[in-house]
Amino acid sequence: MSQFVIQGGKPLFGEIAASGNKNAVLPMIAAALMTDEEVVLENVPDLRDVNGMLEILEFLGASVAREPGKLVLNTREVTQSEIPLELCERTRTSFLFVAPLLHRVGRAAMHPPGGDQIGRRRLDAHFYGLRGLGVELDENKLEFSRNERLTAAMLFFDEPSVTATEHILMAAVVAEGTTTLLNAASEPHVQDLGRMLKGMGAEIEGLGSNTLTITGVERLGGTRHRVVSDHIEVGSYLALAAATGGEITVTGTVRGHYWMMNRVFERFGITLEVESDRIIMPGGQKPRIRQDAGGVTPSIGDGPWPQFPTDMMSPMVVLGTQSEGVTLFFEKMFESRLYFVDPLIQMGANIVVCDPHRVLVTGPTVLRGQTVRSPDIRAGMALLIAALCARGRPSVVQNAEILDRGYERLDLKLAALGADITRE
Repeated sequence: MSQFVIQGGKPLFGEIAASGNKNAVLPMIAAALMTDEEVVLENVPDLRDVNGMLEILEFLGASVAREPGKLVLNTREVTQSEIPLELCERTRTSFLFVAPLLHRVGRAAMHPPGGDQIGRRRLDAHFYGLRGLGVELDENKLEFSRNERLTAAMLFFDEPSVTATEHILMAAVVAEGTTTLLNAASEPHVQDLGRMLKGMGAEIEGLGSNTLTITGVERLGGTRHRVVSDHIEVGSYLALAAATGGEITVTGTVRGHYWMMNRVFERFGITLEVESDRIIMPGGQKPRIRQDAGGVTPSIGDGPWPQFPTDMMSPMVVLGTQSEGVTLFFEKMFESRLYFVDPLIQMGANIVVCDPHRVLVTGPTVLRGQTVRSPDIRAGMALLIAALCARGRPSVVQNAEILDRGYERLDLKLAALGADITRE
């Protein structure tokens, strides 16, 4: 186990480049198994979750060549159809290998996938979609098979699940006929997976909307694809700079990914200059909550895209502790995401926990250095931001490996912005 030791209390300044999107590249690694031709992925972040997916791909018989920021994947040979427990537990997206294995060898056997413990994360939408396309499955044993080519269907998700949309999209692109996915997820990483599949020869319409129309093809070919930048990583660094009273420029961004995020930063009195390929947060800004009309306390809530991303809720709670005013944070998607606020309260934050989904934050408060532990990726980043704001003795953020799953070279990037941070 490693940990970060941070001496906080000073603004961070500088320029960083956005990394490739973690939540895009993970399903892309699974999608590489959909073809026996070479797949090249560029702008790939160096993350523990990426390595976990690559280990599964190699276990299944693929060859993986790695260069800085680049993967060359060859899945000509598929020698396994059952993924062992220790590999499934490393990442939630291990489950996305089911559809590619069904396409290549006609069967798949899995174990419950891992991932962050932020609340219940159902597999029901996956089962619904696979069964609708003609897959025979045992939900308890997680065994899947097909005797013939999958058949298209009209499918309506009861929730716009990101991983289920990605999974059923991969299954549908090789199913016979035209599949329609209604109430599908439309996050930037879902769109980017769709663009990769189209580069492999898939026929997909409606990317960016909640209705996807997929005309199945018999086979997919190889492709070279550049992974889109990670809007959650970018948003986390923007929250970090705002909370510490700093100034930051993030390059390599996509303007259309930040409309809602920009509106939420406006609620905190923070002005962003959102350009086509970069975002600038000017210095000298003091966060101050802008009340709703009539002097009502504003509520920051998350939701499916294009609403505010759930992964940004934890970092923004910390920004709330450094902002003048009162904010209600309403986490609607995961019942355990806000459990991380207890360490913030110990650090001196003025937070009232209303229920598992809502916390009331009053700021600004002076945070004090403490030893805390990362419970999940985004909460870990939030605690790191709190440590960078804290005064007094250094803070220790334990379980740094959690952060390595979602943030590339985090300590190096922070040090480049002037943070006093070391990894032990």
